[in-house]
Amino acid sequence: MSRIARTFEQLAAQGRSALIPFFTAGDPDPESAVPFMRAMVKGGADIIELGVPFSDPIADGPVIQRSSERALKHGVSLRRVIEMARTYRKEDQKTPLVLMGYANPIEQMGFEHFADTAKEAGVDGVLVVDYPPEECERLVEVLRSRDIDTIFLLSPTSTNERVEAVGKLASGYVYYVSLRGVTGAANIDTQDVAQHVERIRQHVSVPVGVGFGIRDGETAHVISKIADAVVIGSRIVLTIEESANGEAAVPRIEVLLREFREAMDRSQKTVSLGSGKTT
Repeated sequence: MSRIARTFEQLAAQGRSALIPFFTAGDPDPESAVPFMRAMVKGGADIIELGVPFSDPIADGPVIQRSSERALKHGVSLRRVIEMARTYRKEDQKTPLVLMGYANPIEQMGFEHFADTAKEAGVDGVLVVDYPPEECERLVEVLRSRDIDTIFLLSPTSTNERVEAVGKLASGYVYYVSLRGVTGAANIDTQDVAQHVERIRQHVSVPVGVGFGIRDGETAHVISKIADAVVIGSRIVLTIEESANGEAAVPRIEVLLREFREAMDRSQKTVSLGSGKTT
């Protein structure tokens, strides 16, 4: 069983949803990545998404775009992000690490070499923003042979056919984008999210995480009762941006994650993963 599957299984037994923070690895500097991961776990993170900085993002709002620009100025590449994961893995064998980025750097590295390097570094999952399922079968095959999960995005506009296609390939979890737009948008409609999550669960057998637009503990609390995971991204990246430096951001990240974790844990639930059933 993968680290991601084991994490969701343990949380389900406790009636809890996963807290999954995202940050752009290398922002504001490469040396801050490992301390940030430590702070996130201390704050209650269950899985960490490491954003791979990319020069031409299509799904990122201004906050995350700026974080990528800062990381790229330090020469942070896919290889360096994998090395950050490797360094952190030496001290934490439990917390799943997911690489989230775009196809071009992976293609430049080559599927086989990328998968081998990621596996050796202790990476547990890969989410490629611009790879639809019909273009991703080869990468899924390569990753699966190394026991690395492939995570897919779904959105409010995803058809049932697209959801079914994702359900056939996805492992680990699927990431439902709760808003039409880019990261950092606001005004999440939790009732609409609940309806879409229920629809997705009819076609996928893996846990469903929800992200985009979750900016406070109350929203995270509501989403945690709907989904198997809550993904927090822009709020963390903005906290980093507003800090004087990476060192100053570390305690702020821990406090922020603890606020989300405590809000999510206010009421527990019993979940049958992938079924959408709660009691």
